[in-house]
Amino acid sequence: MKILVAGVGAMGSIYAALFADAGHEVWAIDQWAEHANAIASKGLKIEGASGSRTVRSIRVAQSAEQVGPVDIVVIATKASGVEAAARAVSASLTPSTIVITIQNGLGAGERIAQYLPAEQILLGVAEGFGASIVAPGHVHHFAMKMIRIGSLLQDDSINKPNEQKTLTDTRIEAVAIMWREAGFNTTAYADIAQLIWEKFICNVAYSAPCTVFNYTIAELLNNSDSRKISQACATEAWQVAQAKNINLSFTDPVQYVTDFGKRLGDARPSMLLDHLDGRKSEVDAINGMVPVVAVEEGLTAPYNEVLTAIVRSRETVWQR
Repeated sequence: MKILVAGVGAMGSIYAALFADAGHEVWAIDQWAEHANAIASKGLKIEGASGSRTVRSIRVAQSAEQVGPVDIVVIATKASGVEAAARAVSASLTPSTIVITIQNGLGAGERIAQYLPAEQILLGVAEGFGASIVAPGHVHHFAMKMIRIGSLLQDDSINKPNEQKTLTDTRIEAVAIMWREAGFNTTAYADIAQLIWEKFICNVAYSAPCTVFNYTIAELLNNSDSRKISQACATEAWQVAQAKNINLSFTDPVQYVTDFGKRLGDARPSMLLDHLDGRKSEVDAINGMVPVVAVEEGLTAPYNEVLTAIVRSRETVWQR
């Protein structure tokens, strides 16, 4: 297949590398010219969980017009970049092109659907997936547990709470097979909203709290005061999910996010890593989204509102 990866940051680079290794024609576009130029001139150096090698078959373009029509578009930008990415890739779309977007937080699919056909959009959830850019053209791959995908347009037949159904749509399953053949542990789901919200609640529990306190997840859990704030953030998100009738697999958000956090130990959320490097984060799509969706359901989310304000205030001095 011909695949366009929009946003070859750390995770986007891993997607592009594995698809290229699997024999697909892979194109990449990215606003970071130094990284894109390094991939074009020297290849993409990968090391870590998926093996150490230099992938030289990834093609780099400055625009989708240079790429032409593609079978698959993978939007792997940060949440703040999805709308610009959707506009940028539109020239490569045909009526049969599938667009897969994989971001943290909520709302990416809906924002992309303002510019691209909703029936062609799939949502992806990356679980246990970690990578970082060592230098331009050089990525370290930490882990890769699971990629789950499903349609932005949900299956109306889903009506059983606390139950996950495997999608039977042959087109989406074909995409899942393509990912599996490239080395990803991938499953297609009918109720992708459940998975997005379950990950979202965990992200809400640790992203802004760890960033504000400058704690690893383990450090946050070991401090009773910060732990209570983290749990309150998660509970606010869980209450919104309940109001929206999301089919979650758990009824105790505190226990759920605590168990999740214990498995991650000394990890630092990507939001904290952004702040340690002086970068703006995805707070608007994670903790900042909780008050937004809470208002839609007649609820409030004061813990998330305050922590989001602190994170945003710190970011006002950064330009990138």
